Amino acid sequence: MNYQSMTNTAIAAELGSRVEHLRLERNMTQQALADEIGITAKSYRQLMAGGGKLENMVAALRALNALEQLDNFLPATPPSPLEQLKLRGKQRQRARTTSYQSGSQRTAEGIAEPGLDW
Repeated sequence: MNYQSMTNTAIAAELGSRVEHLRLERNMTQQALADEIGITAKSYRQLMAGGGKLENMVAALRALNALEQLDNFLPATPPSPLEQLKLRGKQRQRARTTSYQSGSQRTAEGIAEPGLDW
């Protein structure tokens, strides 16, 4: 379906017809679904025709046990590769030995070992 060539109202009406199809599959009347959503039957028909609030559309999906369809409607965007690198943090690239000989002592220049004069 070419959504770019459709008006906003036409797209909303298409979403409404898909919800209407789900309602029929669940064998619910318009009045029963409208009551469960908390709106009048007239408001329900307007919602299915492309009018109404997004909140009522979500309520209709909830009443039809089809909230998972929202992931198909607008899937979550994964982080960009740069964001993934930032989230991963700085990874170690080298191992460091921490065991020094017991006779060595730390100084500002490094480790002073007995018997070395250089």
